[in-house]
Amino acid sequence: MLNFCTLFNSNYYAKGIALHHSLLNTCEGFHLFIFAFDEAACQLLMAAKLQSTTIIPLSALENTLLLEVKPFRTMAEYCWTCTPFTIKYCLETFNLTNCTYLDADLYFYKNPASLITGMGDNSVLITPHNYYSAYDQSATAGIYCVQFITFKDTADGNLVLNWWAGACIKWCHSYYEEGKMGDQKYLDSWPYMFNGVHICKNLNAGIAPWNAINYNTESDIENMIFYHFHDLQHISDGSWFTGGYELPQAIIDRIYRPYIKLLLLIREQNSTINSLNTKNKTTFEILTLKYKVGIYVIDLKAAIKNLFQAMFFTKRRRFYKNNFIK
Repeated sequence: MLNFCTLFNSNYYAKGIALHHSLLNTCEGFHLFIFAFDEAACQLLMAAKLQSTTIIPLSALENTLLLEVKPFRTMAEYCWTCTPFTIKYCLETFNLTNCTYLDADLYFYKNPASLITGMGDNSVLITPHNYYSAYDQSATAGIYCVQFITFKDTADGNLVLNWWAGACIKWCHSYYEEGKMGDQKYLDSWPYMFNGVHICKNLNAGIAPWNAINYNTESDIENMIFYHFHDLQHISDGSWFTGGYELPQAIIDRIYRPYIKLLLLIREQNSTINSLNTKNKTTFEILTLKYKVGIYVIDLKAAIKNLFQAMFFTKRRRFYKNNFIK
């Protein structure tokens, strides 16, 4: 039995239901524990009576530690803070031997059981971002992604999980600070700090916008285990923002278009909520303009620096200097 948990509110409802849909299509035996992060999502999930699921209201998860930091975290930051606690809750409340946290915007195309069995005797499974070189954000966003992370109920597994939960209570914000970023950059140190941490080496898992450019053949798509639809946003004019990364046409046609079609169908069936978190076009264009300007400024600074170095041969002078031993 594969045990999964995820969390989402009504604005992520369509993506959460799509995740469940993909598990039904690919897994012979699984159970999905869904933490409903608002009342609207909880009521809809309870009424939906989804196969192989348990719905858990946010109030059941929240403890004194979480409630103390909640006023000082944004919604996204609080969700990240809660992530290790959802895994702990499932392991302890339902006496599970293992549990895998899934981001709600994942979609499975093949059974992920091979990833979990690939852990062997290890107690924790983490998946790398596997960034395409031009998009590498390892230094600020982390080497590993919280998207798919497995914990076994062992001494080694609980040691890591409890440390992670404590760290997220102390600090979990949506900006980089002193080696930390959200709940995610903490993972960078686990292979060195703890025993029993397994790094997933399967390149067919964890395909996402930041590495999709490496997957542009029919074989790549056929072998895909899951795709992470990070930052896929629905705009009020009916268009979709795919996150600002270059995507192969095959990925757009074979992966994005069917997924979007499914999301729209789920939205039609649940019209009482904004299940796609649709963004106002004008507001979104203003926000993306600020992002573009910021990127242009970064690129301009890099270009000026490179021009200066080229004009004054700073790199070459440093190279020659380093060729002499005193």
